[in-house]
Amino acid sequence: MSDPGLNFASDNAAPVAAPIMEALVAANTGPAMPYGADPWMPQVRDRLRDLFAWPEAEVLLVATGTGANALALAGLVAPWQTIFAHRISHIEEDECAAPEFYTGGAKLTLVEGAHGRMSPDTLRAAMAPVGAKGVHGVQLGALSLTNVTEAGTLYTVEEMRALTDIARAAGMPRHLDGARLANACVALDRDVADMVQGFDVVSFGGTKNGCMAVEAIVLKDGARYQEMQFRRKRGAQLWSKHRYLSAQMLAYLRDDLWLVNARRANDAARHLANGLRAIGAEMVHEPQANMIFCRLPRTVHDRARTQAAYYMMEESDRPLCRFVCDFTKTDVEVEALLALMRG
Repeated sequence: MSDPGLNFASDNAAPVAAPIMEALVAANTGPAMPYGADPWMPQVRDRLRDLFAWPEAEVLLVATGTGANALALAGLVAPWQTIFAHRISHIEEDECAAPEFYTGGAKLTLVEGAHGRMSPDTLRAAMAPVGAKGVHGVQLGALSLTNVTEAGTLYTVEEMRALTDIARAAGMPRHLDGARLANACVALDRDVADMVQGFDVVSFGGTKNGCMAVEAIVLKDGARYQEMQFRRKRGAQLWSKHRYLSAQMLAYLRDDLWLVNARRANDAARHLANGLRAIGAEMVHEPQANMIFCRLPRTVHDRARTQAAYYMMEESDRPLCRFVCDFTKTDVEVEALLALMRG
């Protein structure tokens, strides 16, 4: 149905970045100790400690974003507690109840908020009734935020701090789903150390931004590390040939490749969003990073679907569509898609 060169369906559709593939090939020589005892892993840990300005942080690598989020949350809550997350968060809509499974049954309490973002008021409203039933109801557990949000929008550093302050005051730990955290850092022009302050655990994404398959669970408090190692093993996310995770993540962090790739993706999305507006698209959420949600004129959509891949989220006279730009997208490809839509 679609030309692979016009694939704007997902940043998961992108190839592996060349420096990361080269690092994998280089690591594929001779023996290396398994299960995270490889020589690359201490360098990964030290680099993330420096970037996050968390000198005591510990790092666990896993192969999937679902594994990173579900294990991170399992280390924060008890089965009788609840996790506060936005109604369209990834842990609610796209992880097949993995967070509930890995936490042993902890409930997700869904928080409202326009354009994928909860607000202090909607968070407080969601928290207010929790615990009122005593032993008959779930108890306060943890807060989970996503940046970039699932609507392609951003929380500013100040907005995140307002929310994490509420959770901290209530005694709740804080988790950041950072599958696209690189894109958020670039879009806001903020250091990742600013972005993660107020959180206890971060799922730091790599797969959507040029890695083959690696995500980092970054724990601010090293006291959680031993428990999380057991959880990772029991959750089938501890790789024996761990060097291939470590080598990916180290190459991703070297020379700020993670930011270089995110900047390319964001720039392509900005170009595409401007072009879509010019041909009559209505933005459902203001694009702020590398994802675009818009309603297309029917004729434009029908032309595009003959040769381009993207997601139609809702069928109508003006279909709701999602476009995602990855780090490989060029001005030439964006213009080719727009030319196809113009007819």
